[in-house]
Amino acid sequence: MRVYEVGGSVRDSLLGLESQDHDYVVVGATPEEMVSLGYKPVGADFPVFLHPATHAEYALARTERKTAPGYQGFVFHTAADVTLEEDLARRDFTINAIARDTDGTLIDPYGGVADIHARVLRHVGAAFVEDPVRVLRAARFAARFAKLGFQVAPETKTLMQAIATSGELDHLVPERVWQELARGMMEATPSKMFEVMRDCGALARLLPEVDRLFGVPQSAKSHPEIDTGIHVMMVLDYAASKNHALPIRFAALAHDLGKGTTPEKFWPRHPGHEESSVNLVDRLCDRLRIPGECRDLARMTARWHGEAHSALQISAVRLLAMMDATDALRRPARYGDFVEACVCDHHGRLGFEDSPYPQKDFLLAALSKLQSLDFSSIAKANVDDIPGAISRAKLEQLQRIVEERKAA
Repeated sequence: MRVYEVGGSVRDSLLGLESQDHDYVVVGATPEEMVSLGYKPVGADFPVFLHPATHAEYALARTERKTAPGYQGFVFHTAADVTLEEDLARRDFTINAIARDTDGTLIDPYGGVADIHARVLRHVGAAFVEDPVRVLRAARFAARFAKLGFQVAPETKTLMQAIATSGELDHLVPERVWQELARGMMEATPSKMFEVMRDCGALARLLPEVDRLFGVPQSAKSHPEIDTGIHVMMVLDYAASKNHALPIRFAALAHDLGKGTTPEKFWPRHPGHEESSVNLVDRLCDRLRIPGECRDLARMTARWHGEAHSALQISAVRLLAMMDATDALRRPARYGDFVEACVCDHHGRLGFEDSPYPQKDFLLAALSKLQSLDFSSIAKANVDDIPGAISRAKLEQLQRIVEERKAA
């Protein structure tokens, strides 16, 4: 029985990065032996065990065989005679197929160390095409290591294109697609993930609403970058640079989806794109079963980001309509996330990265004004028309801040 550290922790240590998880593979052991040593079995499809003291994962060396479409269509084989090299051969990329013995010796049968030095994401073997989720993993790792200069190897790109055109991506379950996309959006340079997906044709298959944004022009005056797809990627990367949570990053990605459906005769204008974007957000979220908090923020950002950008010019009536629609009083934290998503939209434009956005302070001040109202007293004084009285009080309060803004 031999134990080796494998996967991401070995890779990250060679890159000088910290790693949260440490995984191990066990060669020459049986499930019964692992249990007798105090390891707790947790694997459903193949034997994985938790260390009795550290709770790190220890998996028995295994091989796999493709039996059906999709990433779940595999049969795994574990036995005491499965070698370490056979186990590493089933892994996705060479940089993830490096093992470390207990004495620190590296076992690197597929050239992962050389690819780390060369900053290359390269598949381990031809079996790469059997698992369509590896297209998403390649894109995600490209986003994770973009700032280190990693690029996908040309021969790996070719296999990714083959997967995208084969129809295998269509067999991925929605939750698995969303899991990879969500993790990729949380990387430091999420735009790289979408770039890699677009280059191999996966974006058009999995996120056609995003793919069709590329090549769609916007007004050069307000969008010097012109291309809508480029703008959305800039917004997403800006959200990442501010370490925003996933709902804000998804709102950044989805806020302009409607521009991809604007008839060319209207270009570079996009009349009514806000409502179109909301509909497309709903379709996308239904298809990938995206969590409600991401959907809700993306919907309100898609519909109301125009009003937020015009907050210093719009009337108190329109301001109240936006704040009521975003449920600002009852969901102030989410309203704050909406404002942050609009900030990202403003800065995600060529030359606007450091430009001021006074709308943020104004929109938050407007919420503070509404929060200062004594709604209980208003209700007691207007028992015959409580909703109307509250609405009038909110409008009067916002009118004050609008007038203060004009006076300033």
